[in-house]
Amino acid sequence: MVSVKVATGDRIIDPMIALAGCSTQHRILIAGSKSMEMMMELQRRGYLHAAATGNCGRPAGQYDVALVDWRRRPLRTLEATLDWIVNFLGPTGTLVVWDDAQKPAVNQSLCALLEARGFAVAQNIVHECGSALAARRQQTYPLQKAA
Repeated sequence: MVSVKVATGDRIIDPMIALAGCSTQHRILIAGSKSMEMMMELQRRGYLHAAATGNCGRPAGQYDVALVDWRRRPLRTLEATLDWIVNFLGPTGTLVVWDDAQKPAVNQSLCALLEARGFAVAQNIVHECGSALAARRQQTYPLQKAA
């Protein structure tokens, strides 16, 4: 009898990709305690432009999508991570945050955190592994004038 062990991160990868509307051409930043494992899984699936927070370079708005796995962590500690991640996202960037909580009050708090950082929540899902919010930047930045 063969036992297949499914990593916890594997169960949330497909829903996160679907929420973000990722293609294999997108530059994807992954944050969370299992970010390296999730990055390797995404690369194995053909998302070759995926990077974990440990190897993502300096913030320059170079990523199209950020996937944040915030399970088993308190929501109040997410603020600093969000403040850091938003600098890596381009002006049309998408942010997906996955957490444990399926309570409406927690989702409202998460929505408020995202809106305070210039994002509009586009979609919210509840899954057996938790819940997730997908948000997009509310405004696009005007083109800078050439010097």
